[in-house]
Amino acid sequence: MSTITEVELSIGGMTCASCAARIEKKLNRMDGVEATVNYATEKAKVSFDGDGVAVADLIATVEATGYTAREPAPPRTGPDDPGAADGGGDGDGDGDELRPLRQRLVTAVLLSVPVIAMAMVPALQFTYWQWLSLTLAAPVVTYAAWPFHKAAVTNARHGAATMDTLISVGTSAAFLWSLWALFFGSAGEPGMTHAFELTIERTDGAGNIYLEAAAGVTAFILAGRYFEARSKRKAGAALRALLELGAKDVTVLRDGVEKNVLVGELAVGDRFLVRPGEKIATDGRVVEGASAVDASMLTGESVPVEVREGDTVTGATLNVGGRLVVEATRVGADTQLARMARLVEDAQNGKAAAQRLADRVSGIFVPVVIALAVATLGFWLGNGAGLTAAFTAAVAVLIIACPCALGLATPTALMVGTGRGAQLGILIKGPEVLESTHRVDTIVLDKTGTVTTGRMTLLATHTAEGTDKADVLRLAGALEHASEHPIAQAVASGAAAEVGPLPTPEDFANVAGLGVQGVVEGHAVLVGRERLLADWAIELPAGLKRAKEDAEAAGRTAIAVAWDGEARAVLEVADAVKDTSAEAVRRLRALGLTPMLLTGDNRAVAESVAAEVGIAPEHVVAEVLPQDKVDAVKRLQAEGRSVAMVGDGVNDAAALAQADLGLAMGTGTDAAIEAGDLTLVRGDLRAAADAIRLSRKTLGTIKSNLFWAFAYNVAALPLAAAGLLNPMIAGAAMAFSSVFVVGNSLRLRGFQPLS
Repeated sequence: MSTITEVELSIGGMTCASCAARIEKKLNRMDGVEATVNYATEKAKVSFDGDGVAVADLIATVEATGYTAREPAPPRTGPDDPGAADGGGDGDGDGDELRPLRQRLVTAVLLSVPVIAMAMVPALQFTYWQWLSLTLAAPVVTYAAWPFHKAAVTNARHGAATMDTLISVGTSAAFLWSLWALFFGSAGEPGMTHAFELTIERTDGAGNIYLEAAAGVTAFILAGRYFEARSKRKAGAALRALLELGAKDVTVLRDGVEKNVLVGELAVGDRFLVRPGEKIATDGRVVEGASAVDASMLTGESVPVEVREGDTVTGATLNVGGRLVVEATRVGADTQLARMARLVEDAQNGKAAAQRLADRVSGIFVPVVIALAVATLGFWLGNGAGLTAAFTAAVAVLIIACPCALGLATPTALMVGTGRGAQLGILIKGPEVLESTHRVDTIVLDKTGTVTTGRMTLLATHTAEGTDKADVLRLAGALEHASEHPIAQAVASGAAAEVGPLPTPEDFANVAGLGVQGVVEGHAVLVGRERLLADWAIELPAGLKRAKEDAEAAGRTAIAVAWDGEARAVLEVADAVKDTSAEAVRRLRALGLTPMLLTGDNRAVAESVAAEVGIAPEHVVAEVLPQDKVDAVKRLQAEGRSVAMVGDGVNDAAALAQADLGLAMGTGTDAAIEAGDLTLVRGDLRAAADAIRLSRKTLGTIKSNLFWAFAYNVAALPLAAAGLLNPMIAGAAMAFSSVFVVGNSLRLRGFQPLS
């Protein structure tokens, strides 16, 4: 019986999405191997028959394809472990990987600007300007462009061609021809200038240099690669953010003595102390004490959960009430937090990386251009045009095809689009994100913190006959102000906002799981559940009982208030719906999206919120655990839908990563923000509609840029092949195509959100 084993490999050396596809293809050709390679995260997730294939065989296959592979470092067991919060041990190395790319970019920009200026501005062409151009361009084409040359050689070894191949061949051809023209042609003569006759005529190219094309293309493409690499570097940050949520240290009780240790030293069966305001160190069972635990970061449940002896608690949740002693039941990689981190990573690795549009076309365009250059050389040699003229035509084909505007097409539109987005509180992570925005047809909204404010709020006060509302708020608010419970704080804040400063209780006591009691302004006051009043033989009158039942039917928390032996009021507390959510849902519908509500809260709460914002009951999914949120997204995707997800909590991180488009509320957790594709800084759900509109517009601009960038090149290729392409026409066409692309991109600055 075969043993199916799963392993994750860290892949190095990929330069474009087609590299990932090539590695994936090679791995899947192995017997019993199923592999998914993600260019964005630089990871390969591989399932294989452990009896017939070893990890070393997988690594050897990747290396034989021309790339590097290694197993990630073991997962850390605690937040202080310096290992791989990103699952791969690469967190610290990311900065080191960017540094050489940044150095190459800076070198290319500083040296290529004067080269381009001298070539394009006749007034700057002093006596020996061409030799200064050569001196400045040489480091750009060799040192700065080295990654392209290296990738081109690797691709050639495996019979493949990508944009790296075209960039390397084009820049090398331009540079080498310029060297020939300078040393063996007439271009090196003192006083040489570029003649600006825009005529179509055959030339032998001996007096032409193309150093500005070689240097400029290198600088432009490096800029695009740098911004892409900087975006990719954050791929593991969602996992780091998740694991950093956990407590760093913990007070363990050993032999009756309190001892402070690192969380990584906890073992199953250890008992540890959790004081009010502290995070629970790991999953466990309460063995002593009672408290309220805020689990909203993990579960999305907006109301703190009351726990007492025998109840289970989850690591990284917050103790907001009394002192607890907890016995650890799961530690390290077995905890719910660690499992959620794995969910996020699986979702990221399982999501097909959107292939860059330029790379898609390059599979056909690059081989065709190279073949055309070779055919041009052969044709003119066969027709007796001479080696110089034939080689001039062939090089002209490579130079005009070299993607100067193509290098600008994505980075400029992305830069302008993301810059405009940042002004509007919308952060777009990278070009891959944009491709998802025009396909999505369903948008899943998390409830807590997304559609709602994410905090408990006093929404209504129902008073008994003859009772003054101000008295209720003053007395109940004063007593609740002395409690740390989030519901109590909601009552206190709401009361203070309505009646002003609250009196100080003369006496106060917390009744575990029921509420609070005390003396305020000489009145014996009770605030809490109906059971608390019943313990004092106080019954709610019919009117207040009806108000309580209506509140609970709507999914709100009902709090009874009594003083001096009489029930006086019922307070309604709930996670309030944001003022802008209903309008946001309307705008999302107008974009052709079907809104759905997804929450860990109970169905009554969920349907009440859905009705308030205009989401149909059949589009509500309630009472879901974090892993169920991922499953809900997967189910929708299995139905053929393209799913966008909006969320803000740790519990949303895996679903955000799984969705075709993840939109994270900037007011939420780091884990959610890093797992999302778009971040909405303002925390206003209306920004989700604006984000999708802006992303679609930016993608449209990139597509039109790519079309025109290729169109200029393709239109000029026949002229180049015919040997009729004057270098000034080539330069003008290349410059015009670049100017057009930049101008087209700048139109995005006029994008306006809906008023």
